[in-house]
Amino acid sequence: MILPTIDDVRDAARRIEPYVHRTPVMSSRRLNAELGLEASFKCENLQKVGAFKARGATNAVQSLDEASAARGVVTHSSGNHGAALAYAAATRGIPCVVVMPDDAPPIKLEAVRGYGAEIVLCKRADRESTCRRVVEERGMVLVHPYEDPRIIAGQGTAALELLDQVEKLDIVLAPVGGGGLLAGTALTVAALAPGVLVRGAEPEAVDDAYRSLESGELQPGPENPASWGDGLLTGLGKNPFAILRPRGVRVVRVGEREMIEAAWTLARRLKLVVEPSGATVLAALFRRRKQWRGKRVGAILSGGNTDFRWLAELGGGAVDA
Repeated sequence: MILPTIDDVRDAARRIEPYVHRTPVMSSRRLNAELGLEASFKCENLQKVGAFKARGATNAVQSLDEASAARGVVTHSSGNHGAALAYAAATRGIPCVVVMPDDAPPIKLEAVRGYGAEIVLCKRADRESTCRRVVEERGMVLVHPYEDPRIIAGQGTAALELLDQVEKLDIVLAPVGGGGLLAGTALTVAALAPGVLVRGAEPEAVDDAYRSLESGELQPGPENPASWGDGLLTGLGKNPFAILRPRGVRVVRVGEREMIEAAWTLARRLKLVVEPSGATVLAALFRRRKQWRGKRVGAILSGGNTDFRWLAELGGGAVDA
């Protein structure tokens, strides 16, 4: 499979412009003072379907020729990519099937159904095989959530906007699961702002991206991982790894408590609803605040689809902002 380039990202930006938001960038002086750096948050939690995934899915669907589009699209997803593909398919009036794990959060199941897609439930470990079966039986077009070059290029448009919105960044930071967003970010930043570091943020409970980029070899993800960062439970993909490794991208691991405290802080300080997966970037900023003191950091808040169950974990320990 051919890896995407910066030209593909630029093409994607033009292609998806009528269907997605140019999301705002927000900051907090109080939070910056606490961190000892200048953080600018790219609010993809305010994107269509509540996540950056709308970018890649829309680019993939709008790239299809008429014959392919008529067959419909299928994917596997824990939630956000499925909702995004359902949304993108609806904008073109084509069928969509989303294979989802039977432990997916109800709010994400409802979102996928709400955009008109058919859901096929299966065990988390069986998502890819179930997806292949749907392709074989129905002849639908597979839109892989992070390996598809059209998806990666579409996700890279978030960083394309960020670089236009915030000048003189030192670091760009994004969550990493399958790696589509981080890979799209890395190729965009490397092409347009080569002096800027790109870093990922990942739960310690599912740290295969960290291990892969540290070792230089793609590592398997843990079996049946459990994390509040449910959008990041997928192992790093081959194509994202092929983009990330030569560009020197590294990953910051964060703990479960750090992640949910970061989500709570974003709610209190910036009045933003951010799911724990997206809040990994703020958790990473707290982890690295000594090393990154005085730096200008652009952090992508990847999504805001949450049912707030994680608030129970804070109990009486929630920090008043």
